[in-house]
Amino acid sequence: MKKLLCSFQDLRDKEVVNVKDGCILGCVDDIEIDTCKALVCSIIIFGRPKLFGLLGREDDLIIRWCDIDIIGEDTILVNYDGKRRKIAKKEGFLQKFFKN
Repeated sequence: MKKLLCSFQDLRDKEVVNVKDGCILGCVDDIEIDTCKALVCSIIIFGRPKLFGLLGREDDLIIRWCDIDIIGEDTILVNYDGKRRKIAKKEGFLQKFFKN
């Protein structure tokens, strides 16, 4: 197998595909790093905006590094079970006016 060196910018250009169902999850938007051990913990795909971002966003996809099968030249193949976790829910434009 050919060794592939990859920068964060290179990761952001790759499409993430779930090998369980063939679904395209999106592109890498961010990564989580353990600064004590200097290891990448996970990749993050931001949730899609609802109504052009006016109603907030869907939950972000956080894929652990151990769930990544292959990082290729154009795609990242992951073994993802579909659970979603919220990072920080951004308030949409209209939600600011309708707070309780």
